[in-house]
Amino acid sequence: MADLAGKKILAVVSNRGVEQDELKVPVDRLRGAGAQVTVAAPESGDVQTLVSDWDLGEKLPVDATLTDVGEADFDLLLVPGGTLNADNLRLDPDAQRLAKAFASSGRPIASICHGPWLLVETGLVRGKTLTSYTSVKTDVENAGGTWKDVEVFRCPAEGFTLITSRNPGDLDAFVGAIEDELSS
Repeated sequence: MADLAGKKILAVVSNRGVEQDELKVPVDRLRGAGAQVTVAAPESGDVQTLVSDWDLGEKLPVDATLTDVGEADFDLLLVPGGTLNADNLRLDPDAQRLAKAFASSGRPIASICHGPWLLVETGLVRGKTLTSYTSVKTDVENAGGTWKDVEVFRCPAEGFTLITSRNPGDLDAFVGAIEDELSS
């Protein structure tokens, strides 16, 4: 297990619709490795997760709102998936602001499943190679990115590192790549 003591991760989600394991597994594992993980959403309170985009999952606490969180203190941006979550985030001006701030400052972004929709919306996939849930492939390509069907992909192009994975089945590789990025 990586030692991530002192590392700070910002996870951006909507208050409903994030895929449970795509938030819970990385947050738990990264906290277990010593990282401080802040979950930020549009509203304070809880995040109602979903399982397979349909069944109600666990409610998880929100640590900060997207409006109030300052991105400068964080080492990595985590963007979990879930169709409803990602579709809401891509239209949220605060989520867009945070993604652009991480990329423009050269800090890494890690996104899984439908999460790259936020990066499509903000123009951050242009010139990047990434993976995602299969249904996001056309959006990635139309936005100027190159899509690959692999469990995890790390792309350092365009001035920031982007780590992406396809779905909850890739979580071990996804979290491992985040740990490697923050340990280097």
